[in-house]
Amino acid sequence: MAAVATETPFHVLAVDDSLPDRKLIERLLKTSSFHVTTVDSGSKALQFLGLLHDEDSPVSVHADQLDVAVNLIITDYCMPGMTGYDLLKKIKESSSLRDIPVVIMSSENIPSRINR
Repeated sequence: MAAVATETPFHVLAVDDSLPDRKLIERLLKTSSFHVTTVDSGSKALQFLGLLHDEDSPVSVHADQLDVAVNLIITDYCMPGMTGYDLLKKIKESSSLRDIPVVIMSSENIPSRINR
C-alpha cells in the first residue's frame, strides 16, 4: 500500500510584534517546508485560533484558515497588550488547543521569567 503524497504540512503560528523577527521566523521555518502563519500580537493569535472574536479587528480570518490545524505556536514574550506568557495561559485554558506545544522566545535573560 503506497503512502499518500498529499500530506498536510506542519503548521506553525508565529507571534511577534517585530516585523523583522516575524519574517526571519517565517523564512527559517519555510526552508523546512512548514506552513507558517504570522501575526503581530497575542490578541490576533487568539483570534486566528478562534478564541477571540472581535468584529472591529483589522485581522481577517478566512474560512479555510479555521480548518487548518496549528501544530506549534512560537511567540515572543515581550509584546504590547498581551505577553507571550499570557497567550500561553489562554491557550492552555482551551480544551481544544491545550495540547498544542508553545515555545516562548525572549532576548532578555531574566531567570524568574525563564523559570516561570
